[in-house]
Amino acid sequence: MRGTVPASEIREIVTTVKTWNPLQSDKQEPFDYIDLSSIDQQKKVIVSTSRIFPKAAPSRARQLVQKGDVLVATVRPNLNGVAYVPDQLDGATASTGFCVLRPNQKSLNGRYLFHWVQTSYFVNEMVQLATGASYPAVSDNIVKTSKIPLPPLEEQKRIAAILDKADSIRRKRQQAIKLADDFLRANFLDMFGDPVTNPKGWDVKPLSKLCDVRDGTHDSPKYVVDGFPLVTSKNLKNGFIDFSDVNLISEEDYMQINKRSAVDHGDIVMPMIGTIGNPVLVETHDKFAIKNVALIKFKDALINNNYVLHLLKSHYFEWIIKTINRGGTQQFIALTDIRNFPIPVPSKAAMYEFEQHIKKFKSLESKHDLMEFDSSKLFNSLTQRAFRGEL
Repeated sequence: MRGTVPASEIREIVTTVKTWNPLQSDKQEPFDYIDLSSIDQQKKVIVSTSRIFPKAAPSRARQLVQKGDVLVATVRPNLNGVAYVPDQLDGATASTGFCVLRPNQKSLNGRYLFHWVQTSYFVNEMVQLATGASYPAVSDNIVKTSKIPLPPLEEQKRIAAILDKADSIRRKRQQAIKLADDFLRANFLDMFGDPVTNPKGWDVKPLSKLCDVRDGTHDSPKYVVDGFPLVTSKNLKNGFIDFSDVNLISEEDYMQINKRSAVDHGDIVMPMIGTIGNPVLVETHDKFAIKNVALIKFKDALINNNYVLHLLKSHYFEWIIKTINRGGTQQFIALTDIRNFPIPVPSKAAMYEFEQHIKKFKSLESKHDLMEFDSSKLFNSLTQRAFRGEL
């Protein structure tokens, strides 16, 4: 894997990170707290922090980080929750759920280390060494005793600069996809008007009059090693079904659940518990069951799935939720409420026109996806070559 490039254990080339106990501190001012949810696992960046007072700090708030530190989540290593601490978070406090790596500036470049902990070599090693079936994790010691290829410092900087540039190209293409999605949302409002005020006077019907609305199981079937995926609310995010972190159930349980809530291509699934309001159009023919998830099936030509999908993704959904206002500490929406959603029903001509925009958008999106795939493939290839000493 590493050719003639010498390797060192990470612990030999990082320095000590200071810790503190906010609950026992005399400090009164609030501080920035970085927990596991602060990291975007896809983008590998810190996207949010909590501003909390010492006396209200969680027990995991202990590690004082500096700009240039590399954070490696020690739980669920397959998800590779890693990030580079930016200048503006110098002095923040990180959860003990991270292994904080502070490069020794004389022997290790921080950006080089940051790219290394994203490689398949590192991730696969952490996955293999993780313990715990339901909540796999590694220790700080496992992270620090793993080895990293270590060319001279100037060579590390050169490699890091190449990988930074390749990663920048990849991110710009991701931004292009997001801009296209924003355009589609604007197009929806332009064609159908604001659904809250319904300025075009569309007829309004309950969702249950237009679609077959069901939900999945609320039971907890036994998990198995080899079986059918059980998709829950947590697996619906960013418009996709994330099958990377699902539990599997037996064929018998799968068949039992699907007697009343079989999911088909073209259906919409939507979380009912937790982060509600993330509808997903089912575009796979793979078999799976659902739990605590609403299922919307389209039974006639009065309405189409892309229109309903974008309606539920708009601010209209938040407005409906506020009108329901069931209260409570956990976000929850009842099946009855979903069935009663008031849905403006546009003309078939308007929905057909929007459907054509969707097709053009998906064609454009597929091209961007191909470009993103190509840039990701290039980035992964460069990364592998870099750490083999071939750049």
